Amino acid sequence: MANYEGRWSTVKVEVEDGIAWVTLNRPEKRNAMSPTLNREMIEVLEAVELDDDAQVLVLTGAGESWSAGMDLKEYFRETDGKPEIFQERMRRDASQWQWKLLRMYTKATIAMVNGWCFGGAFSPLVACDLAIAADDAVFGLSEINWGIPPGNLVSKAVADTMGHRAALYYVMTGDTWTGKEAAEMGLVNKSVPRDQLKEETRKLAEKLLEKNPVVLRFAKQGFKRCRELSWEQAEDYLYAKVDQSNGRDPERGREEGLKQFLDEKSIKPGLQTYKRKK
Repeated sequence: MANYEGRWSTVKVEVEDGIAWVTLNRPEKRNAMSPTLNREMIEVLEAVELDDDAQVLVLTGAGESWSAGMDLKEYFRETDGKPEIFQERMRRDASQWQWKLLRMYTKATIAMVNGWCFGGAFSPLVACDLAIAADDAVFGLSEINWGIPPGNLVSKAVADTMGHRAALYYVMTGDTWTGKEAAEMGLVNKSVPRDQLKEETRKLAEKLLEKNPVVLRFAKQGFKRCRELSWEQAEDYLYAKVDQSNGRDPERGREEGLKQFLDEKSIKPGLQTYKRKK
């Protein structure tokens, strides 16, 4: 088992029973995303991706916040007067982990939103496959109150998950909303009382651990890609993903699932799930 203790200064990683608990670890800054955190998160995602002991990744924050978004001091004040290429590098690192790596990650991902989630934090939140929030978590797109529009791909993230009217309302007013309201809008899958958050997240992760990991990967990636394609393109693409899944799956899940359903009659779709071979 890989030892991640003390490996990064702004991110903590613990692997337990197949779940990688990845924690943004700047509680004194409400886990605001700094250039250092962005560089370290690239390393974290690449390390966990190759860790056979970690099959589901849970992204959360230390203390009372998930993430307050971009660290405005480090992103803006501390880059004044530096070469333009420095700004470009910071933007590239942020995008690399917040959506390029995370959105199509090879393992299932869950955002466990334990508290404040503001601004730039919406990019990794939506890039995660699934999300559970504490009922009293606070969400906000406060950029308008600072005299700037939402940065990075925040507007794209909320437009894809919250719906046109709700997204524009919060982008234009800077008002906040709760975990319960986030669930009602579809930004997260569900919200639960804060003291139940980790256990509910663990249950969801364990449910994903029961699935064939190769099939799960192609199923989620196929869904995300096909939203951007025409019907004709999606048909070709999704058939190709099915063939790719069948060809790469060492468990031969399709063959085993059909045998369990048709021959052994040990599963009933919708009632009983396919049983993986250990």
